[in-house]
Amino acid sequence: MEEQHITLGVTGMTCAACSNRVEKVLNKLEGVEAQVNLTTEKATVKYNPEKISVEEITKKIENLGYGVLTEKVELDVLGMTCAACSNRIEKVLNKQEGIELATVNLTTESAAIEYNPGIVDTEAIIEKIRNLGYDAKPKEEAEEKQTHKEKRLKSMETKLIISAFLSLPLLVTMLDHLFGMNIPAILMNPWFQFILATPVQFIIGWQFYVGAYKNLRNGGANMDVLVALGTSAAYFYSLYEALKTFGNSAYEPHLYFETSAILITLILFGKYLEARAKSQTTNAISELLNLQAKEARVLRDGKEVMIPVEEVVVGDHLIVKPGEKIPVDGIVVKGRTSVDESMLTGESIPIEKNPGANVIGATMNKNGSIEIEATKVGKDTALASIIKVVEEAQGSKAPIQRLADVISGYFVPIVIGIAILTFIIWISFVQPGQLEPALIAAIAVLVIACPCALGLATPTSIMVGTGRAAETGILFKGGEHLERTHQINTVVLDKTGTITKGKPEVTDFIGNEKTLQLLASAEKGSEHPLAGAIVAYAEENGIEFLDVEDFKAIPGYGIEASIDGNHILVGNRKLMNNHQINIDGYEEKLVEFETNGKTAMLIAINGEYSGTIAVADTIKETAPEAIKQLKEMGIEVVMLTGDNERTAQAIAKQAGIDQVIAQVLPEEKAEKVKQLQAQGKKVAMVGDGVNDAPALVTADIGIAIGTGTEVAIEAADITILGGELLLIPKAIKISHATIRNIKQNLFWAFGYNTAGIPIAAAGFLAPWLAGAAMALSSVSVVTNALRLKRVKL
Repeated sequence: MEEQHITLGVTGMTCAACSNRVEKVLNKLEGVEAQVNLTTEKATVKYNPEKISVEEITKKIENLGYGVLTEKVELDVLGMTCAACSNRIEKVLNKQEGIELATVNLTTESAAIEYNPGIVDTEAIIEKIRNLGYDAKPKEEAEEKQTHKEKRLKSMETKLIISAFLSLPLLVTMLDHLFGMNIPAILMNPWFQFILATPVQFIIGWQFYVGAYKNLRNGGANMDVLVALGTSAAYFYSLYEALKTFGNSAYEPHLYFETSAILITLILFGKYLEARAKSQTTNAISELLNLQAKEARVLRDGKEVMIPVEEVVVGDHLIVKPGEKIPVDGIVVKGRTSVDESMLTGESIPIEKNPGANVIGATMNKNGSIEIEATKVGKDTALASIIKVVEEAQGSKAPIQRLADVISGYFVPIVIGIAILTFIIWISFVQPGQLEPALIAAIAVLVIACPCALGLATPTSIMVGTGRAAETGILFKGGEHLERTHQINTVVLDKTGTITKGKPEVTDFIGNEKTLQLLASAEKGSEHPLAGAIVAYAEENGIEFLDVEDFKAIPGYGIEASIDGNHILVGNRKLMNNHQINIDGYEEKLVEFETNGKTAMLIAINGEYSGTIAVADTIKETAPEAIKQLKEMGIEVVMLTGDNERTAQAIAKQAGIDQVIAQVLPEEKAEKVKQLQAQGKKVAMVGDGVNDAPALVTADIGIAIGTGTEVAIEAADITILGGELLLIPKAIKISHATIRNIKQNLFWAFGYNTAGIPIAAAGFLAPWLAGAAMALSSVSVVTNALRLKRVKL
């Protein structure tokens, strides 16, 4: 085999020594010639596929401590009919060179693919899917996809109506077989039945032949194979019987045209009901899309112009009048108003907005006309981000789905084998030499055993569960997080901004005006919530701020600054002790503040104690109730904070928390989570700040407060919009309800196939009844999943 060339993006290289090392190690591999460019961060590799694989080359780079660049693409996949289809595509893509991970979801009809752009591109991936007999295209916008689904549903409805119209007379003949009814002779004519059944079999049902051929051509088998085999057997046996009437008018043919036609009609009916039910599972996306404003009033050349919201660009100035939706994310430039942000935060009380305040697209302007400057538009807005998270969660796979996928992958070939065995047993032993009963039993087995319900059991529940959660203000980033959440038995809560409002106020100040001036000037450079309270207190007291010459935040201790030739320290006891500042005479006052739940900060100027300031951050109104609900669910609640023990205990007592871990440095938070996990606990960490991010990642489930920093939200598995703590027990409840729903679906799907196959093989199930049962099994699974929309949280 001739040598091949690939280009790999290499991340993590910082200097020439890095690129040289990677190049040297790669060139030592057998059959490899490599050149690594530090500037472009790329490795050009010539290799012999017979001696080494791309995966081995990639692994070697990663073992050296560097990364290999991958990209992610989301595709809409068309033409899948059952779990065997999605499994087949997923299996083939994951074997494709250059693809790191492919996940195909039957319910959302989508594929999420992580790939190495130096080896394979999106077009090649799409072509691979098309070669398997399906179609794929880059993911459409949610609104376009909804329109596409509506068109396809209409097409399915039209096909179903035509098929039902042609099959209805044949259904009458079946009633004659069953009950001996007197019906018009024309209906019993084999060629009249042939004329009705043929368009159903080969025009309406052509999709099953196409699907079966493409799957078999690629070495797979899906539901289309079962339907095509079963209906074709009934149709061609009936045609054979009809041909026997030529030259023998006295012969009474045994016709099963009604079986093939009604089977196809029932399967189409089941698929139509399934598609309708599945469209309801995406209502969460539709409802979020409906929140968006369609138009925006933009200032252009001093005039107000109405334009589509898609045409708004960053920097545009928009006028929003009372009762109108705010079109995009922005900042208030002129005017004052109150804004209803309940769609995002769940907070029913409108929020006052003055110049300089941030506003969020899709929220409702209540009572004042304002001018805003657009800061985020299109896919960058908060609502667009939420929609993306929900879409990704609905398209992801939970670990519990893997079992169903594995079984579905082997199911169709096994069913075909059982059908063949049934045919042989009937024609050899049950009714020797009788083709008709053997054929009917085999057809019934083929039809009853379609694994559709099995393939739909998990993804439909995940879709509805994540959609229901999103409507409540809970964003799960993936199905795996939704599944893992039900295992949580310990919830660790950060204090500031999570249990408390994160908007503290100064309650006590000991010191003179000069001390307050230096303190407030220093704190103005800090982003800590306590700093904001001190600055606000200084402004209220008419303090003039000074320029800060040098500022340094010391996480877990406080701040250090230089102002006007003065050296200022503001922080806790540790900070003062580290700088040998004597605070012995002030300990009693500190203890008093801390016992009352206040955070006290010591102030030192030029190496001497100069004052104390106490700040209180009140707990959120719903915190005690949320913690009570968690305890009632049997979940242990722990508060984790950098505050001292006394302050932490005071806050914990107000919130109803028994276990407190205090005086924890930011870098120690993740370690504390690990210690709890080492005790066998499944830990959910709830936080809102940058310093919480490592702990959020370390925990079994990271829950970010939506009012917190983007870093925390990015690191978390779940985002609670608006900071409402009552959503934490609700998130755990929706996880429990979803997993229970999935188990119910899997039980009935497995049970249906386990019971149905032997009944059909024994000859107790007519093929048309098998078709009806198969269609209803899929509908029942989707209907059961839809019950999650009404689950009480």
